[in-house]
Amino acid sequence: MSIHIRDATLDDLAAIVAIYNSTIASRSVTADLEPVTVESRLRWFHAHGAARRPLWVAEQTERDERDGAGRVIGWLSFSDFYGRPAYARTAELSIYLDECARGRGLGRQLLEQALEASPGLRIDTALGFIFGHNAPSLALFRRAGFEDWGMLPRVAVLDGVERDLVILGKRIA
Repeated sequence: MSIHIRDATLDDLAAIVAIYNSTIASRSVTADLEPVTVESRLRWFHAHGAARRPLWVAEQTERDERDGAGRVIGWLSFSDFYGRPAYARTAELSIYLDECARGRGLGRQLLEQALEASPGLRIDTALGFIFGHNAPSLALFRRAGFEDWGMLPRVAVLDGVERDLVILGKRIA
């Protein structure tokens, strides 16, 4: 799969939201239980910026049987952790992929690029918050050198099932 990773623009927000919403039904990726709207994600979108907390999209660069080149097939966000100044050098990384891109190395590529970019963004510590039953995402982060730093048992209820949240971390510098 040939892709191009770039900073997201406001024009990408509908595709970002569509990919995010496509993961809700699985009950393994996000704690949202209902689809979100583009309007509800505007504030989140504007909290990102290329110089400090980027939001990247992965864009398909060649045609396939499903769609043409230029289609957004995944995204990665750097988000503030806990919102206090002392945590400014720590960021949470989130990765969401279109169904057609899962299991094809795009998550690894996005995560590797994020870790490489982190020192330039003044990020010393990267975190991932992943449901304990999301084996593919846990494996992705662990293969990238993230370690289990904590576990919050049964903090989420998804369709009546209590789920754990695993906190993974990696020191960059």
